[in-house]
Amino acid sequence: MSITKERKQVVIGEHKTHDKDTGSPEVQVAILTDRIKTLTEHFKIHSKDHHSRRGLLMLVGQRKRLLTYLRKSDIARYRALIEKLGLRK
Repeated sequence: MSITKERKQVVIGEHKTHDKDTGSPEVQVAILTDRIKTLTEHFKIHSKDHHSRRGLLMLVGQRKRLLTYLRKSDIARYRALIEKLGLRK
């Protein structure tokens, strides 16, 4: 379950740090979060889709690694991103 080009551009526009930013950790985590939410909705309908579930677990792991990197490198950016995306409770 991939996101559309238009949705991806919207997510990049909301989280970019400068004009040509497409690869900063904030943007990558935001895109992964959007894909994870899409897959979560997919599993509410298709509960036995185990192949896509593996992909979901890989996306969650990738997001976790990016968040760990961001937390170690710049805690203020990490906290701002967590607040903006609403990831931690």
